[in-house]
Amino acid sequence: MKLAICSAPKGRPREFCVDEALAQALRVFWSKGYEGASLTDLTDAMGITRPSLYAAFGNKEALFRKALDLYEREKLCYMSQALDAPTARDVAERLLRGALEMQASDCEPRGCLRVISSVACGVEAESIRDEVIARRKSSMEALIKRFEQAEEAGELPDHMDAEGLAAYLGALLQGLSLQAGAGASREELERLVETSLAVWPTR
Repeated sequence: MKLAICSAPKGRPREFCVDEALAQALRVFWSKGYEGASLTDLTDAMGITRPSLYAAFGNKEALFRKALDLYEREKLCYMSQALDAPTARDVAERLLRGALEMQASDCEPRGCLRVISSVACGVEAESIRDEVIARRKSSMEALIKRFEQAEEAGELPDHMDAEGLAAYLGALLQGLSLQAGAGASREELERLVETSLAVWPTR
């Protein structure tokens, strides 16, 4: 199936929409992971041939990186916005509720693309795994910095440190995505969120 033309670059125009094709590739990677997504899976979903894929996106690894950029920009936008919340607990609530809405959506695959791809273990996926881990580390560092501000503001109990609290929240978010990927219902995920917020450490 050919897709509509998005733009008309110089020379012979592509007979597909690059943005639409990338969105379809993201869904395949999100559903199957990097290793589980074959080139046939990708080209069938994108509605293009392998030569067109290579011409527009490079190889499979380059396509995944572009898909990951799209995932973080569109699906994880709530994460950067959450850091602007006024308190540490508000940060946690925005992150947990944002993750809940994404995981409970009937329009998107379940689970987290970054979690799915970080557990890839084949030789082919090693550089992808390193890339995903590096991106998650960057996100965690931003969260630690935000909780350090909360610590300095006296929001956290004396026995609680910013790094430990960020790791705790990261584990909750990862657990939420894993349970969603395993088929947990929205009600079950909501209970996890509400319980996590009820026991959130505050001074």
